[in-house]
Amino acid sequence: MAHGTRIFLVGFSGTGKSAVGRRVARLLGWDFADADELIVERAGVVVEQIFTDEGEAGFRQRERNIIVELAARDHVIVSVGGGAMVQEECRSAMLGSGLVVAMEARPETIFARLTASVGEAEGAEGMVRPMLAADGDPMERIETLKRERQWAYALSHYTMSTDYMSVEQVALEVLQTWRRFGRPGTWLADPLLAATVTVSTGAYPVYVGWDIIERELGDRLLAAGINGRAFIICDSNVVHPYGRAAQRSLHKAGIEVGLFTFPAGESSKMLATAAAIYQWLAERRVERRDAIVAVGGGVVGDVAGFVAATYLRGIKLVQVPTSMTAMVDSAIGGKTAVDLPQAKNLVGAFYHPELVLTDASALVTLPKRVLLEGWAEALKTGFALDAGLVEMYENEAEALLALDPDLMVDTIARNAAVKARIVTEDERETSGLRALLNYGHTIGHGLEAAAGFDVYLHGEGVAIGMRGAAMIGMAQGVTPPELVERQAALIRRFGLPDRYQDVDPADILEAMTHDKKISAGTMEWALLDGVGRSSMYRDVPWELAAQVVRDLRE
Repeated sequence: MAHGTRIFLVGFSGTGKSAVGRRVARLLGWDFADADELIVERAGVVVEQIFTDEGEAGFRQRERNIIVELAARDHVIVSVGGGAMVQEECRSAMLGSGLVVAMEARPETIFARLTASVGEAEGAEGMVRPMLAADGDPMERIETLKRERQWAYALSHYTMSTDYMSVEQVALEVLQTWRRFGRPGTWLADPLLAATVTVSTGAYPVYVGWDIIERELGDRLLAAGINGRAFIICDSNVVHPYGRAAQRSLHKAGIEVGLFTFPAGESSKMLATAAAIYQWLAERRVERRDAIVAVGGGVVGDVAGFVAATYLRGIKLVQVPTSMTAMVDSAIGGKTAVDLPQAKNLVGAFYHPELVLTDASALVTLPKRVLLEGWAEALKTGFALDAGLVEMYENEAEALLALDPDLMVDTIARNAAVKARIVTEDERETSGLRALLNYGHTIGHGLEAAAGFDVYLHGEGVAIGMRGAAMIGMAQGVTPPELVERQAALIRRFGLPDRYQDVDPADILEAMTHDKKISAGTMEWALLDGVGRSSMYRDVPWELAAQVVRDLRE
């Protein structure tokens, strides 16, 4: 980001860009500009007439001229039309000159807003009316157009949901984001508010920073309204230094603290571990106003989250992820679970934290294999949902593997924003959108279970599963062959395996039959349609899946 005196608000019509932009401009004392309003003012006719007279190409040229002009102005908040981010010249001008914030909302919310006040949600009413007045189902038009543009919105520096937030709340979040994210060189001084996850029970923030556990955790708990005791759950690999750092931070904030440690590894992600924690909590007479603080990787987050969801029918939870897998994926979204011998994550609950505090500096102390396996989830997010992330991984692989602080915070924050958006839109995997995050996991989970969980790390299983899913997608005619090779090259570049050894394919297939993604006896597969684009498929022949699993064996 080149400059901190411009903020561009992008996103679909009806997400609140103009209203939020005007409020942020007043808060900062800056100018506000609505790109579509400027186009109409200079053309002397409404947008609909521009389309009639000049076609879409004419309108888009006017839009490019306006955005390039605004990208050179200082101290300005700019609301741009829903299609501007798709145009490369507009996108580059905005991303290269200021903070680009994507306003996100569910199609149902957008439809309701546009129907309630046609044109009011955006500056140029002529762009909104045709969407609702054209032949066909307007909701379907919104869903289709939004899906087509989502890849471009995802390239923004920051994404926030506006479904359940007032204009004032969104404006304050934009302002807070600008203060921490819109000015270069702030990563090491302040944590970034990377995303806000909005769910049925409320909303919670995801903070990302460098070396922030001891400095920030206690104060963040107090700010979140947690006024009881805090009980830290971590494993034997994390207790030093991060469990103790969390303990010191909470003590400094005046919070009474307890600490429970269990043996590291997937084999601890069992009901027996949860039972031991229940007993420990009961002995300390834990109350509902108290909180569990999960400090560790995916196993710790899952076990501690499951305990928080079920003890006293639910007590407060704070996630402090210390592994790459947890930072970009498992700590966000409220999925908590323990394993059974038959398969992973069969016993669990959706239970969201009060906040997520991610310290990217924790990655420096991870063993190399553990660090590398975490990149599988980040690669998965890119290939399945965000083409811009894939490009960044390809362009910055060496710096990312070297854990450059600014770049790592940026990368984790962007992954967190994608995950937050998906969870906000599909909290409990009812629409199929969140299921896309399972790309690579069907075979991956089967391999982990068949090998005995601790033989293959989770990310290693996912990387192998991604290769298998790409092979299935290519065989089904939905995944381009060149994309299969592009993904394979990036998986290898990040030091991840794409084949397995010493496991019977029949055992993997048996474990896959216990997968949670089976519906009405049919397995659902997340497959790639393109870079950053994926869909769920139920028509994959079992014989094809079985052959691919066999072909993945070295």
